[in-house]
Amino acid sequence: MVNSNSANITEPDLIQGTVIASQANFYQVRLDSNESLLCTRPTRLKKIGQSVFVGDRVLVKSTEFERGAIASVLPRETELERPPIANAQQILLVFALEEPTLDPVQLSRFLVKAESTKLKLLLGLNKVDLICPEKQKAWQERLCAWGYEPYFFSVQTSQGVPSLQKVLANKITILAGPSGVGKSSLTSLLIPEIEVRVGEVSGKLQKGRHTTRHVELFELPSGGYIADSPGFNQPHFDFSVESLVNYFPEARARLAENTCKFHNCIHKDEPDCAVKGDWERYPYYLKFLEEAIAFQEATAHKKDEESTVKTKFKANGKKYTEPKLESKKYRRVSRKVSNQKLEDLYNLQNLDSDELE
Repeated sequence: MVNSNSANITEPDLIQGTVIASQANFYQVRLDSNESLLCTRPTRLKKIGQSVFVGDRVLVKSTEFERGAIASVLPRETELERPPIANAQQILLVFALEEPTLDPVQLSRFLVKAESTKLKLLLGLNKVDLICPEKQKAWQERLCAWGYEPYFFSVQTSQGVPSLQKVLANKITILAGPSGVGKSSLTSLLIPEIEVRVGEVSGKLQKGRHTTRHVELFELPSGGYIADSPGFNQPHFDFSVESLVNYFPEARARLAENTCKFHNCIHKDEPDCAVKGDWERYPYYLKFLEEAIAFQEATAHKKDEESTVKTKFKANGKKYTEPKLESKKYRRVSRKVSNQKLEDLYNLQNLDSDELE
C-alpha cells in the first residue's frame, strides 16, 4: 500500500517502506524493494512527538552496520490506539462454529468492539466441516439478519480459504478473535513460511519467547499483510454510551428509517424509541449498555480520585501518593507579593502617623 503523498518526495537518498514490527526503539521496516532493514527512531522525531506505529509508511535513511534511521512518517490513512497500528483497512474476526461451539453473545461482543474501530469488518467462521449443511444455512440466515455476510471456511480441509485469500489480498488486515478458534492455523495456511519469517524478525529485534507481544505484520504471498494483534482479543467497551447503538447494524437500520423522540435517547426505557423492539440482539444491546455505563462511571470516578492525589518518588525510587493541597488555601505566597504587602502596610502606618500629627 503506497501513500498518496509519496509522489511529493524529493530527497533521493530516502527509501520508502512499511513498519512491520517494533520493539523498544527498534523498528523492522519492509522496504518497497522487498528488502528488510532494522531502523531506529531519531531523537528529532521523539522531540516533535512523532510516534511510529506498525503499519506506518515511512521514509528511511541507511546508516552503517546495515541499519537505518526513520527520517519521517508519511500521513496515515487510518490509526488505532488499541492495538497501536496504522493504515489498517479491515478486520477479520475469526470464530469457530464448533469446538468451541459458537456463542452468539461472545460473538456480538467482538463484533461490537470491531465495529467501534470504523474499519471494514469481515466475519470468518472456521470449522465448517464440523457442522451439517442445515446448520450452516441457519447461521447464514441468522447472521444476515444481524447485518453480516460471513465467510465459512475450514483450516482442516481448506474449504472456503480461497475466498478469504481474495478479500485479504493487497490490504492490511487485523486478525482478531478469541483463543482456540484457529487464528494461528489460518495464518500458517495463508502464509506457509510464517515460522521462518517470525524467527527472522524476532531475531533481529532480539525478541524472546517471554517478551511482551506487540503488533506485527506478516506479508501475504498474494500481497498485503495480516496484523497479529493480541491486544484486540480481550474486547472492552471503552467507548461512549451514546455511540454503542451505532455498532449494531440492525439498530443503525432502524434509526435510518425512523428517529427517536428524544435526541439523547439511549434506547432503553425512553418512550417513542426507534430502536426498541423485537429484534434478536436487542437484549445483547441492553446488556452491553449496562457494561458501557459501568465503565464510563468507573473511569469518571478514577479521574476524580486521581485529581485529589499526586504521585511522588522516594530517594530509593519507590513510588507513593499523597493528597494534593487546595491550591488557593495552601499556596505559598511569592516573595514579590509579600514585599508588596509589607510596603503597603508601611505606607499605611506612615499615613496614620501624619493624620495624628
